[in-house]
Amino acid sequence: MYSPSSTKEQAAEKLHARPFLAIMILFGGLGALILSLALSISVGAADIDLRTVWEAVFQFNPELSHHQIIKELRMPRALAGALVGAAFAVAGAIMQGMTRNPLADSSLLGVNAGAAFMLAVCFAFFPSMSYMGLMLVCFAGASVGLGLVYGIGSLAKGGLTPVRLTLAGAAVGALLLAITEGIAIYYNIGQDLAFWYAGGLSGTKWLQIQTVSPWIIIGLLAALALSRSITVLSLGDDVAAGLGQRTGLIKGIGVIIVLLLAGTAVSAVGSIGFVGLIIPHIARYFVGVDYRWIIPCSAIMGSLLMVLADIGGRLVNPPAETSIGIIIAVIGVPFFLYLITKMREE
Repeated sequence: MYSPSSTKEQAAEKLHARPFLAIMILFGGLGALILSLALSISVGAADIDLRTVWEAVFQFNPELSHHQIIKELRMPRALAGALVGAAFAVAGAIMQGMTRNPLADSSLLGVNAGAAFMLAVCFAFFPSMSYMGLMLVCFAGASVGLGLVYGIGSLAKGGLTPVRLTLAGAAVGALLLAITEGIAIYYNIGQDLAFWYAGGLSGTKWLQIQTVSPWIIIGLLAALALSRSITVLSLGDDVAAGLGQRTGLIKGIGVIIVLLLAGTAVSAVGSIGFVGLIIPHIARYFVGVDYRWIIPCSAIMGSLLMVLADIGGRLVNPPAETSIGIIIAVIGVPFFLYLITKMREE
């Protein structure tokens, strides 16, 4: 049993927040994100200078082709990158905080694979389903994937551990991917699913932005509201219970937020991994372990990473585009191996 006083002292010792640095990151990151969005709108097969971008945003002229390109193609693409980057990053931060698992990420714990599996089912059996319907199906698939991972991981003797969760996630992800590919081959929908496999922002329309942005914003606001509880939960279930926290309720709400953010993001841009793995670690390194700062900083940095990766994908081999999923994987795989090595050393 923990006494309230000893529990609070233990929690205080473990919490080392850096609010001043966090505020600097938030404002600096926001400025960098605005510049990156402007650069993203100007870069592409047709080079457009920043002055034209400014005029298209604030003095739109439908008779100019560059203005049409900016408004109908590049602006929704850039905004989608910022939204889903924030969604993936915050989902990963919540998962890492709740499970105390440094390897937690929606792409590694079956969430993205489950959403992609249900998309394959929809493309095969319900090809005319609306975009809102696809998004809801992604939520269901993400729930199935995460449930399978936790169920399989819990069967092991000794309960859930970070390594067991990761192995269960790899197994479930491989199983769902194999079933998805089987559906794609049998029903000849491989070309339709290619976008979702690779992940990308090309072809994003304003309709998609209008559909996903309310859900992502709700998820981000809910994550901020839950951030204090996630901080306490990250100290361990015993400490959280000693502080009077209802751990089961907080975990349940956290899982719903993760499914909302990750499911919506996958429905918009496909299965892009590692954003939710990399960004929370970087945020935690700079601002400490207080999730009241980790979550907003993760949102800003996740948006920035996604927008910059999209720009990089257009610059690697112009005029062709390299998938944004590949660009982020080049960064994410070495980072994942680094974390594995670090965990072994500890």
